[in-house]
Amino acid sequence: MARLQLRSRRLVVPSQRGAPGLAPLLLPLLLALPLAAGANCPCKNPALCNPITHRLNFEVFVFDVGHKVWKYYDWSQITTVVLFADYDPELMCHAHSKGARVVLKGDVSVKDIKNATFRASWIAKQVQLAKTQHMDGINLDIEQEVQRSSPEYYALTALVKETTDTFHREIKGSQVTFDVPWSSNCVGGRCYNYTEIAYACDFLFVMSYDERSLPWSQCIAGANSPYTQTLTGYEDYIKIGISPKKLVMGIPWYGVDYTCQNLSKDKAGHFHQVWYDNPQSISLKAAYVQNRGLLGIGMWHANCLDYSEDATAKKQTEEMWKALRKKL
Repeated sequence: MARLQLRSRRLVVPSQRGAPGLAPLLLPLLLALPLAAGANCPCKNPALCNPITHRLNFEVFVFDVGHKVWKYYDWSQITTVVLFADYDPELMCHAHSKGARVVLKGDVSVKDIKNATFRASWIAKQVQLAKTQHMDGINLDIEQEVQRSSPEYYALTALVKETTDTFHREIKGSQVTFDVPWSSNCVGGRCYNYTEIAYACDFLFVMSYDERSLPWSQCIAGANSPYTQTLTGYEDYIKIGISPKKLVMGIPWYGVDYTCQNLSKDKAGHFHQVWYDNPQSISLKAAYVQNRGLLGIGMWHANCLDYSEDATAKKQTEEMWKALRKKL
């Protein structure tokens, strides 16, 4: 299939209710506020508090949920870490020493962002927080239902564009990304303007997991991230005009344990099916990333692996990280 090219164009977003004319004036005023007293560099080398400004041609995008296991990650590969836990200055300093970005998690109600003044205030707070914590951008994780052509539909697109524009202006080299479901076909009621959102931000992180664990579907045991269906999701995004270079594949580093009925049972009287990705299945998906020209690969989440000193665990963990590597 021939790749579809995005044409350069200006994003036009209809005006929203809520005194939209105040937003352009409000952002500069809010961003002019002084940084908090705790904004001093926590790193031994003050240069490590400078933002990461270089852009790489391949992303390894990592979500971290805390507990200090980040010390055992394969930092030779990582390009971006999203903090889904409390701010850890030690992690920030270490990531910057390895040339990797550390970014905020951003989540906000789609009902609230219909108000342009609220959007401006929310964005200004995120930028100030990023500056205070010496962060390199923000990952927008807004997994809420939105109907096509609704006020929320246009407001969400505006939020992504305004967040990206403001971060790029205020923090040199900063990165703004947006999390999307495994397919563009209104998965989970998320009927977003994916093409314009991709155009507005740096890239999309495609959550290619939980592909059959929807609360309204029949619970039938199966793969969390089936290979063929996963790849079909990326082709769906490309078909609507999104460049492969705007897509980062998200893979699951966790499995699903189904307790089944009416089949042979375990000692407790239950039958189980367990589905998970291993280095072999991940390698197949990583090959697609490279062959199709996607921007990169990442996972939810890096803390799932066993980083203990157990010999078997160490070998398995090394193989999971190795499966992400871009082949020469």
